Amino acid sequence: MVYRVIGLMSGSSLDGLDIAFVQFQNTGGKWSYKILQSDCMAYPSHWVERLRWVAQSDARQYQLLHTDYGHYLGVQVNQFINKYQLEYQVQLIASHGHTSFHMPELHMTAQLGDGAAIAAETGLPVVSDFRLLDIALGGQGAPIVPIGEKLLWSDYNYFLNLGGIANISFHRKSVGGNDGTGQNDGPIVAFDICPANRVMNLLASRVGKEYDESGKLASTGSVDEALLHKLNHLEYYELYFPKSLANEFGTEVVFPMMNGAGFKIEDALRTYVEHISIQVRKAIEKVREKIGMDSEPGKMLVTGGGAYNIFLVERLRNSLHDLNIELLVPGDELIQYKEALVMALMGVLRWREENNVLSSVTGARRDSIGGAVWMGLEA
Repeated sequence: MVYRVIGLMSGSSLDGLDIAFVQFQNTGGKWSYKILQSDCMAYPSHWVERLRWVAQSDARQYQLLHTDYGHYLGVQVNQFINKYQLEYQVQLIASHGHTSFHMPELHMTAQLGDGAAIAAETGLPVVSDFRLLDIALGGQGAPIVPIGEKLLWSDYNYFLNLGGIANISFHRKSVGGNDGTGQNDGPIVAFDICPANRVMNLLASRVGKEYDESGKLASTGSVDEALLHKLNHLEYYELYFPKSLANEFGTEVVFPMMNGAGFKIEDALRTYVEHISIQVRKAIEKVREKIGMDSEPGKMLVTGGGAYNIFLVERLRNSLHDLNIELLVPGDELIQYKEALVMALMGVLRWREENNVLSSVTGARRDSIGGAVWMGLEA
């Protein structure tokens, strides 16, 4: 079977809407893919502000924004289709939405972007709200990308996403699959590590930059040991997985600590790069401790906007060199559009009525078929 699907992803760093038009093929139960077109549609300044402060909306404002943003997404998809001449080629749209609230401890998560509005604008079937059923089943609703990693990238066993929030997943290869090859069908562990680009971008904005290009500012700074100690001893880092973070942890807890008087931006950025490196290492050590392994060699695929931060990637390599992990940064397309690509695959799995959210990752009572389906065309 062949599927041609558009995947939409809006990350917490607010750098834009990632759109990927992907062709998937399932042959004998094995999935393959090809990104046919991709684009990042930068948010106009008024949308950046609306999304940045959504958590401060009242109920009426929130619902209006949810609907408005859904129509906005639909318009962006139509423009993407027109730009790349994809008329009559798209079978399905899979939209993650933009996370506004994430409170799994209260059995609630919310992603902006009304799927019905997307379907109305595009006239195409839409799958949205991938996280809700897992939350209702007692899970964290996150991370949800590991299903795509399991099905599409079996050569790797570690996946590090450096987005607004840094998250990791570990796919332990079985001792030998049914065909004796040792595929990624062993246990999967995944969780949010710490805020990443969202905090670093806020710091860079204090000197008029959208982000710290290649980590140049951080590379000229010095580590503030007292600040690093405070960051590393935040309560979240002592929790065992499954666990996940809301955007507010970065903006309302971490950033104010970094934004205090007396910190040079270069020093604050340098300290935060070190913090990320330390927490990534600690996350891997916790995973290895939990599942009873010490030094099994691994290959780590690094994606997300932070993969372009050369200084951060160098510090990560230094931090992980003795753990026998090979850290690999792929080409631009996969760095930027991996999550949109996986959303597209999750939409296909929902359409096929197959599990697309893994309880072994989220802590839910069972695996689930996540996503609401909205039919854009008349019957």
